[in-house]
Amino acid sequence: MSTATTTVPVRREPELLGQTVVVVGGSAGIGLETARRARAEGATLILTARNPERLELAAGELEPLSTAAFDANDPAAIERFFGGLPGTIDHVMVTAGQPHYGRLLDMDMEQARRGLDTHLLQMLQVARSAAHKVRPGGTLLFMGGTGGRRQGSGMGIVPTVTAALPALTASLALELAPVRVNLIAAGFVDTPLSASLLGDELDNRRNQLRATLPIRRVVLPADVAALAVHIMTNTALTGATYDIDGGQQFVAG
Repeated sequence: MSTATTTVPVRREPELLGQTVVVVGGSAGIGLETARRARAEGATLILTARNPERLELAAGELEPLSTAAFDANDPAAIERFFGGLPGTIDHVMVTAGQPHYGRLLDMDMEQARRGLDTHLLQMLQVARSAAHKVRPGGTLLFMGGTGGRRQGSGMGIVPTVTAALPALTASLALELAPVRVNLIAAGFVDTPLSASLLGDELDNRRNQLRATLPIRRVVLPADVAALAVHIMTNTALTGATYDIDGGQQFVAG
């Protein structure tokens, strides 16, 4: 008797077909990769970014419904953008912003305020401005991190923000329901932002992580994008924080 089996290809409909995804910070790194993944799943895209040249390049590749160039740290710009959208949307992914490091006692108040604005107040502003545009069951999806869970001199406002974002996510999920609100907490992700922050130390950091992470490789933007699209499509997920760091928070360094 033959024991040979035949592999039957699995065919499925694109999971975001007919849905509109807004990516704030969609011209590079995790935002760009999430836009690519969402488009591959059938979504119509609306892209925003601060840099108009990079945004134009992304638009040339992904053919979004529209684009808008503005600084996501500007509350008035966020309000104008969402207020100006002609119709409803399904999901919003926010990747704009970067961490601000330094000794707390060396920071002036403007630097400290910027550290809070970049994530905490930006998140609140997006939620206030976008919630009435998002269809029930859609999600607002924000980026946090796992690195700030480990205290250290020179981490600046980052640990404070890291601790606060999950609580803010859960509170917004309750207040905005049935719109869902979720947070992705990433460790090192091999993006252009990581390259700009690490400079000549980038390759050393990659090699260190390949040697020490349980997954024995670095986390890539495509890994985070896959998680982001899963959160968009799984309507049971809200108020939660999803770690994606390859186990970085459990090993030294």
